[in-house]
Amino acid sequence: MNDDDLLRYSRHLLLDDIGIEGQRRLLAARALVIGAGGLGSPVTLYLGSAGVGTISIVDDDEVDLTNLQRQIAHDLARVGTPKAESAARSVAAINPNVRVEALVERADAARLAELVANADVVVDCTDNFATRHAVNAACVAHARPLVAGAAIGFDGQISVYDTRRDESPCYACAFPPDPAFADVACSTMGVFAPLVGVIGSMQAAEALKLLVGIGPSLAGRLQMLDARSMEWTEVRVERNPHCATCATSRIVAQNRTP
Repeated sequence: MNDDDLLRYSRHLLLDDIGIEGQRRLLAARALVIGAGGLGSPVTLYLGSAGVGTISIVDDDEVDLTNLQRQIAHDLARVGTPKAESAARSVAAINPNVRVEALVERADAARLAELVANADVVVDCTDNFATRHAVNAACVAHARPLVAGAAIGFDGQISVYDTRRDESPCYACAFPPDPAFADVACSTMGVFAPLVGVIGSMQAAEALKLLVGIGPSLAGRLQMLDARSMEWTEVRVERNPHCATCATSRIVAQNRTP
């Protein structure tokens, strides 16, 4: 770190749990953020301001006027601009020293496998069930920690799925795939603007903790927020030994262990 870094990250350096070594870990880390909307906005801004060395942002959507109520990485001048590029510009305006990759694409399973394999932590900021399961499957296959959040209406949730730990569930353990499941879009249900900021900020915090090695994480704990009453509920999520997504991967990993 140079003198500018020491000044920029001084408030992290003062924390015993981070310090110089922890900040160096952040500067060398690679984060993959899937989605640059309501959740992805605070996630990318906080990861960038905290000094995560490389941030890859994946989103194939463009900024729309209706997004500006809650998606704080974008502004009116960027309506019609790809969200990934807009978010990258916002991060660069705060911290030009981090490397931000704007990937304007909808990643399929093969592409997710490639992206996840190159990341140290994955943050799922998407808004549909199928993509969440695809991201989870890639994280399980490559043993990468996944920080997943969701927000709709006044209800939010967040957890960490870290199958590097034998006892930790994956996303599919908590939410088994269901072909009959119908996603609810915020365009029909709405979303309370600050809710995505609360959940997204917590996702950023969990990602930073994982990268530095500050614990414990939310692995095995699903936290749910009712923003009407501002009440949190936490439930324990157990690993499903018969999970179609992670059970086989764990067996393969165990067989590879000498």
